[in-house]
Amino acid sequence: MVNTILKVKEINKNFNEQRAVDNISFTVNQGEIMGLLGPNGAGKTTVIRMIMGIFEPDSGQIELDKGLLDKRKIGYLPEERGIYDDTLVLETILYFADLKGMKQEEARRSALKWLDVLALSDYANHRIEDLSKGMQQKVQFIISIIHKPRLIVFDEVFSGLDPVNQDLFKKIIKELGSGGTTILLSSHRMDMVEELCDRIFMINHGQKVLFGEIDQIKDEFGEKKVKIKVGGETDYFKRIKELNNLTIENDTVTFSLPAEISAERFIKKMLDNIEIEEISILKPSLHEIFVSKVRGEKKYAG
Repeated sequence: MVNTILKVKEINKNFNEQRAVDNISFTVNQGEIMGLLGPNGAGKTTVIRMIMGIFEPDSGQIELDKGLLDKRKIGYLPEERGIYDDTLVLETILYFADLKGMKQEEARRSALKWLDVLALSDYANHRIEDLSKGMQQKVQFIISIIHKPRLIVFDEVFSGLDPVNQDLFKKIIKELGSGGTTILLSSHRMDMVEELCDRIFMINHGQKVLFGEIDQIKDEFGEKKVKIKVGGETDYFKRIKELNNLTIENDTVTFSLPAEISAERFIKKMLDNIEIEEISILKPSLHEIFVSKVRGEKKYAG
């Protein structure tokens, strides 16, 4: 049975008569990693701040676990820095753990464990301002998860991290989800979202653009990316007007095949005209769908 932890229903928010969020609705289930996507200025941060109770929606409802979820059981890693520069690392973590109701002994034990996991043990008594941007992000990450929250909101969690630490964060986030923690992940890193998330909700100009499982969204987007290595001339492809984003490099041709063209029929027709050595047909990446939706190049069927 699906247990819905976060329910956002028809929320609206205006600032100075400017509609920032326009009738947004979505749900996030227990143990799910949900991606919250959108270009800069789309309304994502406003949605997050309403979920966190920083802003109140002008209308609509936000429900946390049917009203049973104590807000101290929510973790939040904001995009902007939310820690004090002149305090010590361990002291800072313990301060925020106390705000979340953790007992001092448990908080210290957990903080030391996470400092070790994130290779920060040697910096426990350093000031926050002495740390690199990536290290500060690790401290904020620990603060957001130390109290074992049921719901975590990550806003640009991979900011400032090198590839090694990005992989470490991905591993921990996956483990949290597998352990039943519900995660709302807002990021511009489409590759990370595609790898981590079960479903996505995309917002643009304050309105819903996409909502659903990633594979379903890709299927309904329709367009497929084709890459072909040919054994002869490539001029054949230049004569096909229906192909999008056609690129020819030596003997390799790539293009996007519109949804209304059957890939199977197209390949059969090609075999009558050219020699194919290799061919791959892929669904569009989440990055390509994101860019297309923001530019308004495609219509979504969902």
